[in-house]
Amino acid sequence: MNKNFLTLSATAVAAALALAGCSTGTPGSSAASSSPASTGSSTPGMGHGGTGMMSSSAPAAAADHNAADTMFAQAMIPHHEQAVEMSDLMLKKTGIQASVTDLATRIKAAQAPEIETMKGWLKSWNESATMGAGHGMDGMMGAADLKALDVAQGTEAARLFLKQMIAHHQGAVMMAKKESSAGKNADAVQLSKDMVTAQEAEIQEMQKLLATL
Repeated sequence: MNKNFLTLSATAVAAALALAGCSTGTPGSSAASSSPASTGSSTPGMGHGGTGMMSSSAPAAAADHNAADTMFAQAMIPHHEQAVEMSDLMLKKTGIQASVTDLATRIKAAQAPEIETMKGWLKSWNESATMGAGHGMDGMMGAADLKALDVAQGTEAARLFLKQMIAHHQGAVMMAKKESSAGKNADAVQLSKDMVTAQEAEIQEMQKLLATL
């Protein structure tokens, strides 16, 4: 009787120990396996370069502009494109004063990259690359003006280019000043301020050059 009881007790103790080992092992292994998974899944959302951060910040970045920013970029792109076109017309001519061709070269070099910058903004803002009806651009030349510049030669061409570009720059300065006061996007506002500084200086330069021709 006692022998049977001892045998049964030993069996019960062994079974209890086995059950205890399983129960304590399971939470431990569960915690160990779940910890890296939880860390791995939360890191992208919280880290600076994580996908979660990028996806949540992208809409905010796209919305970080207002109607003034959009109109500024939409209007200034064709305005700059015409300045580049006018500069190209001068650069293909011969017999033009070096000071004038140097100016045309600098205008093209400055404004061509800005065109691409503003196109990129409009794309990132999910805005159209073209203006809506009813919006004008100050200082733009008409087809007849560009034709006259195209056919002009020598000093006559230099004078015409300077007169046209002065008016063109004055229009750009007006547009840029509107953006500086009404814009929201920090990059667009800064570019508008840079344009005012650069083009007002070029206007003074062109006025002095014109006086010497």
